Amino acid sequence: QSCRGMPGSGPGRCGCRHFGHGCFVDTLVRNRECDHVFDFHEGFEFRSFTESKPEYPVTNNRIRGAHRISQNSPTQEILELDAGKVYDNSQARRRTGIMAREMTRKQFFRALGLGSAGLLCPSASFGFFTGAGNPAESIQGQVFRKDAPSKPWKWAIEGFHYASDGKDVQCQICPNRCYLEPGDRSVCRSKVNIGGKLYSLAYGNPCAVHVDPIEKKPLFHFYPSSWIFSIATTGCNFRCLNCQNWEISQKRPEDVENVELFPDQVVKEALKKKLPSIAYTYSEAVTFYEYMFDTAKSASGAGLRNVLVSNGYINEEPLKLLARYLTGANINLKSFDDRIYRCLNGGTLKPVLQTFQTLHRERVWFEMTTLVVPTYVDDPEMIRRMSRWIVQELGPDYPLHFLRFFPRYRLTRLPPTPVSTLEKLRDIALEEGIRYVYIDNVPGHKAMNTYCHQCHQLLVERKGYLIPQNNIKNGKCRFCGAAIPGRWS
Repeated sequence: QSCRGMPGSGPGRCGCRHFGHGCFVDTLVRNRECDHVFDFHEGFEFRSFTESKPEYPVTNNRIRGAHRISQNSPTQEILELDAGKVYDNSQARRRTGIMAREMTRKQFFRALGLGSAGLLCPSASFGFFTGAGNPAESIQGQVFRKDAPSKPWKWAIEGFHYASDGKDVQCQICPNRCYLEPGDRSVCRSKVNIGGKLYSLAYGNPCAVHVDPIEKKPLFHFYPSSWIFSIATTGCNFRCLNCQNWEISQKRPEDVENVELFPDQVVKEALKKKLPSIAYTYSEAVTFYEYMFDTAKSASGAGLRNVLVSNGYINEEPLKLLARYLTGANINLKSFDDRIYRCLNGGTLKPVLQTFQTLHRERVWFEMTTLVVPTYVDDPEMIRRMSRWIVQELGPDYPLHFLRFFPRYRLTRLPPTPVSTLEKLRDIALEEGIRYVYIDNVPGHKAMNTYCHQCHQLLVERKGYLIPQNNIKNGKCRFCGAAIPGRWS
């Protein structure tokens, strides 16, 4: 597989004179120009000698005469490996006193993700390199070995997006692209390999079922004052240190109490309660994709709206198929720094940005939420860069919500976000051209209200989840007639 190049990477990162992209990938890659194979992973870089030593060809997917360099090494060459062999990270670590093994041809293709899947979304490993064990790594590959049940249970369905060689499988739903041997469980805890097939164990068994005001999602430009039927199963493809729903997001479907609601039953309940919308929310909807997809399809056919509340960590093809049935979404933009994404959330930034772009192209209304975690997500310059990207790539009309952080889960040592910090970041986003920027989790703050971007009159007043006044008529400002972006009754 050839390298495609990634934005933000500089020439010459890998040292090969033909391989100047400096791509950040987390698998073995062949450069078709010079036929060298490279492995970038956990801060190690395996490459062919190109200048100080003779160039050795790559034959039958074997790296001949490769050596390891460290990102911070002034001399670069640290460890020379035997010519004619191909190595993975563990082999290099054995040379430094840690476990090792030589890669077989099968293992080589497995490292590539069943031949090519590992490169279909190179953004899953875009970002900073860190050493093994460093917290600033994504959780990709951290699957649960031999944790699957022996057979599918009642609330299981075969996965919609996966690859298989008849024995091992690779999930294609999110950028983690979990590679599962028989009996393994995915990072999100919802997918398992049983008998060479990928199954979701989160189908028709929600652990949370509630009726919420739409403003709780939060969605401020989406049918204000309406109510929404909200469902969630367990599981998440992130490991956020500040997770507010960790009791269900970090659990297996078998570990919690569930209610039985298959897709058609969800739709019947929403219609029975006269609720116009269904939300897939609370934990991480991407992890119960099959359940969400079938429910959204059924709901759309019944005239109901579908709302995705998510971290946005989903591959493009599954998202495009789902978008056919989505009416709205709230996507978390947890920061605008890949290293922060890795150490705070366990993911990477670029796939989330691609999700925004895909929803924009598919004409799905969405709003963005950024939880301002002190010392992690409160840098004004980062928020300025983020706001500029939003305006340049998505336009000025999608609302941005800054949420106040309160100590939760593994970040109880941090204080709540100062309100003054939220106000400063809101001013920056407005300066950069985003028309609607809100401050949430601060009851009574005027920045929870909607003001016309043209005449600046108060349009929607909010008292918590209550709407005392709404001056938007037929999608327009009642005072000046300006069209207000969103979805209105």
